[in-house]
Amino acid sequence: MQTSSSTIALRALEPDDVDCLYLWENDAEMWRYGAVRAPYSRHQIWEYINSYDADPFHCGQLRLMITVDSQRAGVIDLYDIDSRNRNAFVGIMICPAMRRKGIGAEALSKLMQFCRTNLALNSLGAFVGAYNSASNALFQCAGFSLAGTLPKWLWQPGGKFHDAVLYTVEL
Repeated sequence: MQTSSSTIALRALEPDDVDCLYLWENDAEMWRYGAVRAPYSRHQIWEYINSYDADPFHCGQLRLMITVDSQRAGVIDLYDIDSRNRNAFVGIMICPAMRRKGIGAEALSKLMQFCRTNLALNSLGAFVGAYNSASNALFQCAGFSLAGTLPKWLWQPGGKFHDAVLYTVEL
C-alpha cells in the first residue's frame, strides 16, 4: 500500500510527458490489456498532447496523468463520454514499477469524484479482460458492479479470444 505521506494527484498531460507516454504506449507487453496493436510515433503523441481540448464533452475523452509526489505513475482515461446520458467509460494504466501500492485505487477514486463534481456524470463503465485479475479487483473494490460478460470479445495475438467483463458504477 502507498504510504499516507505520499500525494497522489491527477493532472492534464504536459508536453514534457511525451517521452514517458511514448515508452508506455509502445510497451508491447501492455498491449494485451488495451486496444493498442501497433506502435505510436513520438510525433503522434506530441500532436495528441499539443492539440489537447480541455472540454471532455466536446472531444468525448479526457486523459489525465497520475502522479505520486509529482512523479509520473500512470494514466487514467475517460472515453466515449456521453453528454446527453451523462456517462463515460474509464481505463487506467499504472506503470509496472508503481503497481501494488494502492495508486490505482486512489486515482480511480479521485477520477470518480471529479466526474461527479465537475462533469456531473451519472455513471461510469469499464471493460476489462476476464484474465486481468488486478484490474477486475480494482474496479470491484472501487464499487463497480458486474454488468455482464462478453464471451470471446477480446482477441489476443496467437489467435486466442478471451471474455471481456463489463463493470458499471453509479456516481
